[in-house]
Amino acid sequence: MSTASTRLPEGRYGRPSDERADRKLKIAGSVLGAVLLALIGYFAYHYVAENEISAQVIAFKASDDAVQVHLEVHKDAGASGYCTLRSQSSDGAEVGRADFRFSGSATRIDKVVTLRTTARGTTAQLLGCHTG
Repeated sequence: MSTASTRLPEGRYGRPSDERADRKLKIAGSVLGAVLLALIGYFAYHYVAENEISAQVIAFKASDDAVQVHLEVHKDAGASGYCTLRSQSSDGAEVGRADFRFSGSATRIDKVVTLRTTARGTTAQLLGCHTG
């Protein structure tokens, strides 16, 4: 009885992979992954840490030509800016949009604002707040 060889036949399956090239690819992949992770961390930090204004719609009440919006704004002391609100009708058409400005040293502003509409609005959406 003869025993079968466990070695692959020469030249049949191509040459073995170059270990040095594999190592270089692993290093390059690790460096690129670390750079990508650092970039994501940088943008996340600046989005959270430098966002001086945040707001939310607490409640709203619609009438035929306006929407009363209870808006709560949190901001840094002394920061001034504006929040953009919009209202849509039941079919999704935008019936009103306005910017509401605020300033002062208070860090929390709790205010009811009136958004004028061209038709009956069924929503009150906060599109965003910005400094300036």
